[in-house]
Amino acid sequence: MISFLKFTVLVTLVTRSLADDYVLNNKRFPSDFIFGVATSAYQIEGAWNEDGKTMSTWDNLTHARPELIVDGRNADVACDSYHRYEEDVALMKEVGVNHYRLSLSWSRILPTGFSDQINQPGVDYYKSLFRALKANGIEPIVTVYHLELPLALQELNGVLNESFIDWYADYAAVCFELFGDDVKLWTTFNEPKQICTGGYGYAYFFPYIHSEGLLEYQCAHNVLRAHAKAYRIYDERFRASQGGKVSIVLDAYSYLPASDSAADITAAETRMQFDLGWYANPIFNGDYPEIMKSRIANRSKGEGRDVSRLPEFTDEEKIALNGSADFFGLNVYTAALVAAMDDPPISNPPSKYQDMGVNDYQPSDWETTSLDWLKVAPWTIRHLLNWINDHYHQPDIIVTENGVCDNTGTFQDTQRVSYIQRYLSNIRDTMEQDGVNVIGYIVWSIMDNFEWAQGYTQRFGLHHVDFDSPNRTRTPKQSAQYYKNVCETKCLVDDDFECID
Repeated sequence: MISFLKFTVLVTLVTRSLADDYVLNNKRFPSDFIFGVATSAYQIEGAWNEDGKTMSTWDNLTHARPELIVDGRNADVACDSYHRYEEDVALMKEVGVNHYRLSLSWSRILPTGFSDQINQPGVDYYKSLFRALKANGIEPIVTVYHLELPLALQELNGVLNESFIDWYADYAAVCFELFGDDVKLWTTFNEPKQICTGGYGYAYFFPYIHSEGLLEYQCAHNVLRAHAKAYRIYDERFRASQGGKVSIVLDAYSYLPASDSAADITAAETRMQFDLGWYANPIFNGDYPEIMKSRIANRSKGEGRDVSRLPEFTDEEKIALNGSADFFGLNVYTAALVAAMDDPPISNPPSKYQDMGVNDYQPSDWETTSLDWLKVAPWTIRHLLNWINDHYHQPDIIVTENGVCDNTGTFQDTQRVSYIQRYLSNIRDTMEQDGVNVIGYIVWSIMDNFEWAQGYTQRFGLHHVDFDSPNRTRTPKQSAQYYKNVCETKCLVDDDFECID
């Protein structure tokens, strides 16, 4: 557990980093540092019904309920990467990245959702992509499940079905067997919090079911058990021959106390545990955080329930979960401040916010972007990385996503350049001054793509994509040139002469 004194010192340090006179770190990153870019299958591939691929949850949603997407569009074609992957690999080579984080489409590989039928054209597509990456000196980091499910499985209640654990484990085993010779870095799930809190809690993501403090907890429980089962399958059947590593990608805000009061510091710790600890603690320590278990159990009892709304792991499941990650995959975009509050009264229906009993917010004077939630706060990542280091046994950490959006399509994306530069500088500070073992940084994204409920209205890419062109023309932005310089020099300042080895 991080000490009160160290927490206070870290808050002071990250606050100083906010100052206008903050100086960029000019020390080079290690020669083996991972510099990468990221995408996901649904957001870029297109070819939604080609070569044996069946309908996924997001195919169905965007066709049946286009009003849920800001611009009413879908990803039937998206960036057309299914047909243009060689062009995409060429973009990555030009930027100079050494890793590419991508995901596999479950419905492209297993069209029924089950492992008894493998779609060979889908397998061939990914094998061709991996060959192209290898030929250009780029290593894949592959996510098995990135926010979309075969529709056939969703119609069987999807993630909430107890059988999902076996469905997923079978699918993961197929992926390990088919692609494990080409892939040495795996992640089982991308952002399970978005699957569960977004999909079954606050209902801002597919399948848009509002069940705070109930189904969102059951969803997470199943995802965690599915992750553990897949990890142990890799351990037992594939690790010795393939020599890869397996983890999971967790998304988090950095939650900082709103003041230096003991109450706000405790509140920030509670918020972190209910956010990142909810998933990370079972994986790195074998069970849900104690503060989650106790608060939810007490509130469940007060609601007249015989058992806690937070499910319990069996002893066997705790053993399987504990240590089921070979590195820490972290998606981070922004942060918030947390203040203590009076404990909310017991009420039905319940909610996760009431379970936490804290108040979080983003100050109005933080730098804004084209999305309300994405405030620019690069100094806060230092606190988050230290928090992970202190709670989870000093793991190797890969920042698996970090980036910023715009809604103009500009090629002179100066805010994105500044965002990447400042986040990387604070990461380098954390490595150098705090001894946290960050081994990689991955920009979201190599190119503009379909941003889920935002459609094509928000652009995160280093490359502009013309979605009105049949060729889906890719054009580098200013940020692509900046990131290319970082990849080449391993340094953040413009003049290589000023870089320190």
